Amino acid sequence: MDLPDFSQSDSPQDRIMNIEEYREYCLSLGEDIEEKLPFQKFKSGEGVLVFYVHGHMFSFFDCNDFSVISLKCQPERIEELRAQHDCIGNPYNESHKHWIGIDPNIAPNDLLKELTRNSYEIVKSRYKKAKKVLF
Repeated sequence: MDLPDFSQSDSPQDRIMNIEEYREYCLSLGEDIEEKLPFQKFKSGEGVLVFYVHGHMFSFFDCNDFSVISLKCQPERIEELRAQHDCIGNPYNESHKHWIGIDPNIAPNDLLKELTRNSYEIVKSRYKKAKKVLF
């Protein structure tokens, strides 16, 4: 008897990443990543977890309300992403020109990973150049 192949299942459980899986994914992107809760002084920001590369944010979300992950994005991609995916919207408290918000509760796993890696790469490449100049 052949067992079913679940590796490419379209089941919602297989496509949705929970908060801990997302955190682990962000940390897996590189050894240069830091995670912090930098807004604890502010009542509305005390649960905001931020991921940094070279000291600059590339992803953040509220641990108490895991409904929007804010990610850096190329300005020329933002409108197309919003038009193609219902899970893409406005970022939380960032420029709509350079950031997107993605709802992890409905976003396909592969899209969330691709956009998170993209955000990481944007920030890493931009600030890696600046860091080299300082040394």
